[in-house]
Amino acid sequence: MKYATFGAGCFWGVEHILCAVPGVIASRVGYMGGTTPAPTYAAVCQDDTGHIEVVEITYDPARIFYQDLLVVFWQLHDPTAHDNQGPYEQGTQYRAVIFYHDAEQATLAVASKATMEAARVHAAPIVTEIRPATTFWSAEDYHQHYIAKGGAHHCHVFTRTIRLHEQCSERSCTEDVIERRCIP
Repeated sequence: MKYATFGAGCFWGVEHILCAVPGVIASRVGYMGGTTPAPTYAAVCQDDTGHIEVVEITYDPARIFYQDLLVVFWQLHDPTAHDNQGPYEQGTQYRAVIFYHDAEQATLAVASKATMEAARVHAAPIVTEIRPATTFWSAEDYHQHYIAKGGAHHCHVFTRTIRLHEQCSERSCTEDVIERRCIP
């Protein structure tokens, strides 16, 4: 199993969608990239910690490639917006970022961003950051699988069309896994 960590706005919606991706085994929401140890949601929202709301997923590389996760990630947010993913998602904690866990992920993340820039999909420059993963601080329990538990939200990701490949990669990952949610 491997880890992937993404920040793409409110972590509730991002987690909910990533859980539906075939090959994703588990997820948890939390904070990364700041300087304060063990930050709380309240402190992160007040911009006192430098942390970003992120989703850390555990995935099976025998079932899905990291590149396929990046394809989904680029659809989850507006890569041209700095600290602003929607009317309810403004502030540094909502910054779009790929946190890579190893050199291969770094290379693939940089290449995927370059591909997006070369394709000129967006009129404005892409500002999504690519950084090395730092300590992941798990968010409070009530944030974990918030939407799957019926929590009310205004997450921007549900205004987007997210396309999953029928075959996520050359490895076997089938559509029937889409119905599963990664709730422990």
